[in-house]
Amino acid sequence: MDNDKLIAVAKAIVGNQKGILAADESSPTIKKRFDSIKVESTEENRRRYREILFTTEGIERHIGGVILFDETLRQNTRDGTPFARLLSARGIVPGIKVDKGAKAFALYPGEKIAEGLDGLRERLIEYRQLGAQFAKWRAVIEIDEHDVPSPFGIFANAHALARYAALCQEQDIVPIVEPEVLMDGAHGIERCEEVTSKVLESVFFELDAHGVLLEGMLLKPNMVIAGKQSAHQNSVREVAEATIRCMTRHVPAAVPGLVFLSGGQSAADATDHLNAMNTMGPHPWEVSFSYGRALQAPVLAAWKGMESNLAVAQNTLIERCRLNGLARSGKYSRDMEREPETE
Repeated sequence: MDNDKLIAVAKAIVGNQKGILAADESSPTIKKRFDSIKVESTEENRRRYREILFTTEGIERHIGGVILFDETLRQNTRDGTPFARLLSARGIVPGIKVDKGAKAFALYPGEKIAEGLDGLRERLIEYRQLGAQFAKWRAVIEIDEHDVPSPFGIFANAHALARYAALCQEQDIVPIVEPEVLMDGAHGIERCEEVTSKVLESVFFELDAHGVLLEGMLLKPNMVIAGKQSAHQNSVREVAEATIRCMTRHVPAAVPGLVFLSGGQSAADATDHLNAMNTMGPHPWEVSFSYGRALQAPVLAAWKGMESNLAVAQNTLIERCRLNGLARSGKYSRDMEREPETE
């Protein structure tokens, strides 16, 4: 385990006001995205779409890392350049999603547990050879207003995250630890903060017990936010204050960066919340982003699977990257949002 390498890579991903493009959708998830624009989810269409993202001029100014799916890590550009090599040449760190999805947690109704620990050491060795320098594991924490998640459900997911993180660092791969408390449901922001606090407390207890080097990892947390079905939706400032309060209480200063997930928020909302958190600094960690839909949804809508829309799609991506780069410095304003271009 090369501590210096782990620390350097973690810092490179979130340094210089950069964040992460999450392009690690599983095959079923990317199919849903493509269905929304009436594009067939073939291997070539998926490859071409990712190529459009990764070849967009200028994204390296705002994107420090890209999370890939297994299929994508093995794919190339049209000229035969592996995606991982293309990204590295642009100064963007390639990463890989390694969990195998959240499944129903046996005997714990309403809860889930991520699978994929079996054979993970061997997969990490192969992924490193393919060019991945960091990895991501997503634990899904279901939430209701009373009983879910259970204490054992929290522990089980935290323990799995720690085992994954230790295996990554053993192979000199930076782990992104993602315990996502979902936005689904009618719970208020107070309930989200209560659950997120318990989850983070358990996660860092397990990381410490497993000997994980905190300086050589990144945390991908949810924002503290009311459920989508809640009758009361809090202001941007209230979400930012609750989130930073929760992170300050439970995330050690040794962690180099928080790369927040968007969790189903609109592109503008995710950027607005990130900006508000960065106006409250300084913070002991970089307050950054690891956005999937919040970066890609506008791009998909612009692309529509048509080569004639290539320029519009890439312009849309660089604009969203630029806005989130501004939010990293607390310099974004909702007034900067503009109507999406059309063909």
